[in-house]
Amino acid sequence: MNIAIVGVTGAVGKEMLEVLEQRNFPADKVKALASARSAGKKLPYNGPGSDGTGFITIEELTHDSFDDVDIALFSAGGSISEEYAPSAVKAGATVVDNSSAFRMRDDVPLVVPEVNGEDVTWNKGIIANPNCSTIQLVVALNALKEVAPLKRVVVSTYQAASGAGQAAMDELYDQTGDFLSGKEFQPKEFAHQIAFNCIPQIDVFLEDGSTKEEWKMVVESQKILHDPDLALSMTCVRVPVLRCHSEAVNVEFDGPITLDAIRSALENAEGVTLIDDPQNKEYPMPFNLSGTDDTYIGRLRIDSSVPHGVNFWNVSDQLRKGAALNTIQIAELLV
Repeated sequence: MNIAIVGVTGAVGKEMLEVLEQRNFPADKVKALASARSAGKKLPYNGPGSDGTGFITIEELTHDSFDDVDIALFSAGGSISEEYAPSAVKAGATVVDNSSAFRMRDDVPLVVPEVNGEDVTWNKGIIANPNCSTIQLVVALNALKEVAPLKRVVVSTYQAASGAGQAAMDELYDQTGDFLSGKEFQPKEFAHQIAFNCIPQIDVFLEDGSTKEEWKMVVESQKILHDPDLALSMTCVRVPVLRCHSEAVNVEFDGPITLDAIRSALENAEGVTLIDDPQNKEYPMPFNLSGTDDTYIGRLRIDSSVPHGVNFWNVSDQLRKGAALNTIQIAELLV
């Protein structure tokens, strides 16, 4: 079983290497691929398929990089995926793509293993990894739909800088220091200052006034949950947090519910951890959940403004479950 990581020098690519090592993925060989300017450099890696040196050497990505590859994990942006994924498939590899390039194609499964892992069986060479904010939402919704059918979901996101890449995380670091020291700075990765600010725009605006990120969350959730008629409303906001996304979620059900049933469903759901003891000020927070794998739920409470409603708070590490971990879990299903 030979694995390739395309875009290994990015924040998600590096996280993929770490997850492969931590989960002891059954790889005979791991190939690290990136642009020509990174070829020859080394990254720390001592997991399955390593050569025992504690490092892996980066190779230049070309259309001939996949001749000996069984599974290719792409995390280099949509344009790279569109150009090189067909070459990987032609060479006999199965592609798990972390970009948005293939997500809404009818012939490409969009997979969160805890939710619709069975969909990998009908792939035609490419499997799409969903948007990070979508992943943590559907993990929770999949558990809740077992209590009663879902009618409407309203979400406000608080998305970390990591969702925009390593350069965006660096900008948050640098801007924070510059702001506190009184230095002038110019935003580059974001439309506005991100330090000590909230930006109610992620991706471009569409004709209806929503952003592409909000559109992605709606259509991807419907596809993953196999529920094209589910009503969803999203507001996506970038916040000055490094790597965990948070979501305030309101769910209206098409039938009676109880808080005990909701709690039980979440407690028994794969990939979900409840941190819900508000009397002792215990609830999920990005700061102390960075580097973890689950979707964390807290602030559970009934919404009395509708006949059958519930509110909750949802936190998950964007680089882990929102990207690298979910990609590796898909690869594990293929194995």
